[in-house]
Amino acid sequence: MLTLMCLAIPARVISVVGDKAQVDFGEKVLREVNVTLVDAKVGEYVLVHAGYAIQAISQKEAQETLSLWNEVLDAGKE
Repeated sequence: MLTLMCLAIPARVISVVGDKAQVDFGEKVLREVNVTLVDAKVGEYVLVHAGYAIQAISQKEAQETLSLWNEVLDAGKE
């Protein structure tokens, strides 16, 4: 049985113009994403997958998710 998984990364919304938002993934990584699926507001966090914000999340959830990703990445370096 094949199991597929999607990957979504937290990002902070910097600006919103129409259905596009500038988001910050951290470490100076800024991207434009489509926000038609969520009610994105400046300063809030969203999960981004394939150029689309797919869910709004709290700052706490974003920080917890990023912390877990950093653990995974650090473990891969060993």
